[in-house]
Amino acid sequence: MDDATTEGTTGTTLRRPIPERWVQYYLGNGPSLAWLLVVNAAAFLVGVSFYVHSDPSLRDVSSLLYPLFGDSPTALALGTLSLATLLPHLGNRVRDAPTNYPLTVIHTLAFVWLVKYGVWTVVALNLRPDLYFGFTPDLLWDYWGIMLTHLFFLVEALLIPYYGKTTRSALALALALAFVNDVYDYGFGFYPPLKYEAGVLLTAITIALSVLSVALAAWLFDRQESNTMRTDAVSAAERQ
Repeated sequence: MDDATTEGTTGTTLRRPIPERWVQYYLGNGPSLAWLLVVNAAAFLVGVSFYVHSDPSLRDVSSLLYPLFGDSPTALALGTLSLATLLPHLGNRVRDAPTNYPLTVIHTLAFVWLVKYGVWTVVALNLRPDLYFGFTPDLLWDYWGIMLTHLFFLVEALLIPYYGKTTRSALALALALAFVNDVYDYGFGFYPPLKYEAGVLLTAITIALSVLSVALAAWLFDRQESNTMRTDAVSAAERQ
């Protein structure tokens, strides 16, 4: 029995820091879940706009590489997709949402990207506070706005283990793709646009965040048993 079950629907643990009744209220009800999806979609469009007008920009990369270049929009897209899988389950307990292997991959990738780039953005801005920190109209967004919105990435990521599960192969895939993203960003110079050149320190921090984000996913997520996935797949096939 996992920690969340032991604590019931009102308690919290290190692995489940948000009260489950809050998670159920916001993710188990149509209006609140729809509102969250709309906010995610709006934030995604803001992120895409940033990369359209940045240097380098989306115009400078192949469309096939957009997910590797637009790190934060990719995180939001994965998070939105993960949350959207709850739509067919509305009205039921969030923690009882059905799962299968493709869903474990979606939930794991969403968690890893949201955590990695939520933390990365806060770290990157504060490595050079002389360029970002301040209270001028421009810096109110360039520092405070961007930092606060990316901290919400972490809150959203923490919701996913309440309804999603993971597997060893999903974790391995997430780590491999995170490393591919790091090679693309720093090996080819397509890291998120900054007011300074990313050096060895930020590169090392990013690689460390790839490992730590996957390790955190391995700790927070319950594991999906392979026999359960086969049973779910058979049941789904029989219903069709």
